[in-house]
Amino acid sequence: MERIKQIIKASFLCRALLACCDWMGRQWSASRVVQAYLSPSDLSFHTARSSVFALLWDKLHTFICWVYDKLRLEKLFDGSVFTRLWFWCALTIALSPLLPTMATAGLAAICCFSLLLGFARDRERTLRHTAINKYVMLYAAVYLIGSVASVTPGDSLPVGLLTVLFTLFALVPINTVDSRKQLVTLVRLLVLAGALVSLYGLYQFIFRTGYQSDAWVDSNMFAGISFRVVSTFDNPNMLGQYLVLMIPLGGACLMNDFAKPKLRWLWLVCCGLMCMCMLLTFSRGGWLALLIAALAFFVLINPRLLILAPFALVALYFVLPDTVIQRFTSIGNLSDHSTSYRVSIWLGSLRMLSDYWLCGIGPGPAAFNTVYPVYAYDEIVTPHSHNLLLQITSDAGICALVLFCVILWVYFRRMCAAIHTTACKTGRLLQIAFLSGGLGFMVQAMTDYSFYNYRVMFLFWVYLALGMVAAGWNKLRTEEAQ
Repeated sequence: MERIKQIIKASFLCRALLACCDWMGRQWSASRVVQAYLSPSDLSFHTARSSVFALLWDKLHTFICWVYDKLRLEKLFDGSVFTRLWFWCALTIALSPLLPTMATAGLAAICCFSLLLGFARDRERTLRHTAINKYVMLYAAVYLIGSVASVTPGDSLPVGLLTVLFTLFALVPINTVDSRKQLVTLVRLLVLAGALVSLYGLYQFIFRTGYQSDAWVDSNMFAGISFRVVSTFDNPNMLGQYLVLMIPLGGACLMNDFAKPKLRWLWLVCCGLMCMCMLLTFSRGGWLALLIAALAFFVLINPRLLILAPFALVALYFVLPDTVIQRFTSIGNLSDHSTSYRVSIWLGSLRMLSDYWLCGIGPGPAAFNTVYPVYAYDEIVTPHSHNLLLQITSDAGICALVLFCVILWVYFRRMCAAIHTTACKTGRLLQIAFLSGGLGFMVQAMTDYSFYNYRVMFLFWVYLALGMVAAGWNKLRTEEAQ
């Protein structure tokens, strides 16, 4: 092996490729655009404290404390389990992939109550500021307005309230996790939960259990695919969206603990289970998203690994089954019913939004099915637009879309800047994982409505929140994180 390494390093082709990569890397790093992107201007503490959101929060905080004191609630809640915010936050995040939606909503509500209780008991406690906080709150407010102004308000309001709860939950981890150990613990819990979800998916594949739909596969083109794994998410594409978020975190855990034999095998098994389950979803969008996430993950760790990408793709071609190769290479083939179906829905949705772009039609399938059929092509019936950005615009209008895009812009910018400045191996690996997982998620979101499953939506906002916490790795308390 050492001899092979020496031969490769001494080869002219290898040296030329490495020299080319180094030159491109230097040019990229020296770019003014890149430097501006990697150097976001942080608001000072005093500027953040003087913002409208901070002033409104101060008034609300004072009122909550006044009510708490007047009702003499200290005796009632002293030593109560509801004051243990970290416990509820970790429990909710870890169990959300395994529990039904309303159970997750109940735990999320308890977390929010526990956070408010913590502020009510401590007048000196301050709301932690991150760059996405105000945009998340604005997005939730706009979404709520869109729910009230819906063409079917009775059906849209429950969906809107659940969306607002899951969106605002992002503020809970931001105000709970204050040490490196806590952040690493939450990431490990997410990966272990992902392994359990994947294990259940493999059980479904072996024993052929779980809901299946004839609409998921064009049987004329893919006769060899008779079963798609759904696990706890009831839809293979939603399971794929979830795994795109979890697999990079598993990779970060594996690389961080690679020197520890027991943990190394644990994370290797977890990653293996999640990758196998992803394969069995037969979700082309999920596969493409995972490939892009993996490419981003390894390139951010070491840009020179980009040289190996073509060889890795060739190796996958010879290793993967024919059904997988056939399914993947059919991406963009309009003769596939699933692809042509999506294109028709996108065109119909754009047609609809040309009239409803300002305020949208309201969230939920009832609102969509009330208006969309008038604009549909080929009389296609669908509960949503099969594109996250189109659906957000449909739900709450252009303002919601702009705010969501701003959240993504700020998030990726902060993650890139953090990776650029963090020296700690653990922190940098987590930042790279959160960035690459978020990138992969948005790639698949272009062909699927990612928030169709509410728990996937919940975990997306948790992901962004934990990513922002990881971006502030250097400011977290330095307890032992391993």
